[in-house]
Amino acid sequence: MKVIVVGGGAAGFFGAIACAEVNPRIEVTLIEAGRKPLAKVRISGGGRCNVTHHCFDPARLVEHYPRGGKALRGAFTRFQPKDTVQWYQKRGVKLKTEADGRMFPITDDSQTIINCLMEAADKAGVDLRTGVGVKSVKQFLDKDNQSYFQVELKNERILQCDRILIATGSNPLGYRWAKNLGHNIEPAVPSLFTFNIKDNRLKDLAGVSVSNARIRLGTGKNKLEQNGALLITHWGLSGPGILKLSAWGARFLHELKYASNLEINWLPEYNQETLKQNFLEVKETYSKKKIINYCPVKLPKRLWQRFIDYAAIKPDKIWSEISKKELNKLVTEIVRGEYQIQGKGVFKDEFVTCGGISLKEVNFKTMESKKCPGLYFAGEVLDIDGVTGGFNFQSAWTTSWLAGNAIANSK
Repeated sequence: MKVIVVGGGAAGFFGAIACAEVNPRIEVTLIEAGRKPLAKVRISGGGRCNVTHHCFDPARLVEHYPRGGKALRGAFTRFQPKDTVQWYQKRGVKLKTEADGRMFPITDDSQTIINCLMEAADKAGVDLRTGVGVKSVKQFLDKDNQSYFQVELKNERILQCDRILIATGSNPLGYRWAKNLGHNIEPAVPSLFTFNIKDNRLKDLAGVSVSNARIRLGTGKNKLEQNGALLITHWGLSGPGILKLSAWGARFLHELKYASNLEINWLPEYNQETLKQNFLEVKETYSKKKIINYCPVKLPKRLWQRFIDYAAIKPDKIWSEISKKELNKLVTEIVRGEYQIQGKGVFKDEFVTCGGISLKEVNFKTMESKKCPGLYFAGEVLDIDGVTGGFNFQSAWTTSWLAGNAIANSK
């Protein structure tokens, strides 16, 4: 049997290795258009490679996928982060867990993961071809009514195979081939991104962060809410809280052309009433202290001072002198501050999209197409995306492992 895997990223490599290791008699060819494969692995996690996340319960794991969680529920019972850790450990790569659950190689170097995958592919006998672009993928029937595929390369050469795994990420070519083979494609739009916000309250505060904030977007049934760390940047807002919200609100924000109101509670442990009560107590107890110098809550000093200024409270005013109007303004600004999103940025060099192959058309036990026998999918080419933290890589490892094993055992 001949197998071609198109796409030399995380999913392509993992699927090719799984197939070749399970059935050494299969001829596995891995094709990558770029000269250097595993480009996304190289830049992931700031060059450290966020391999997976320390969440070993499939039911909890799927909660981190704005799209695809339901389909992945069964898949994760067969291959989940615990299996990923063991897979790499078996090949000499140990992973460590950071405080937020993200898992990295102990070397803190993505090259460690790249070397591991390259060596595993070579050892398994995978024929890796880089710098080879694919022009088209077509299915045919032979004289015995058995299907086979022809992969036309950009150098006009044509390769033939019995099974094909498409793992091209968000590359439009992968969607085009799938569509030509009978699949419906959910439109691809950006998923993980930062928010562009031009607001005087954030001006000159780049680098200021809070460890936890509650952020809300939209109204009614479109209302989205996330908690997480927030970072003020030169262009607006970033941080895990923003990235999670951008993932869950990807389609909603795309439809709005990335222009929407954003409500921030910088102290989610408080609401308007409890924070107001806190400030009234401070007014009594610390009446002689200057408001601008005495912040009774956990806010960065520069941010607190900006809120004081925005509430039109004079720098020399002491707590006993704060008016009801000023106090209410300050409370509202902290727990229900409204900002206007005016566009999106990117999350470092990592580009994640939502959209791709419709999940209804894929058998998630094998990752084989329900429309085209012998065609398999893995990774981001599917309409699956997770929040930041290693979840996108995990769906790539899982879907490609399932595909590789299914191909290796197919007849």
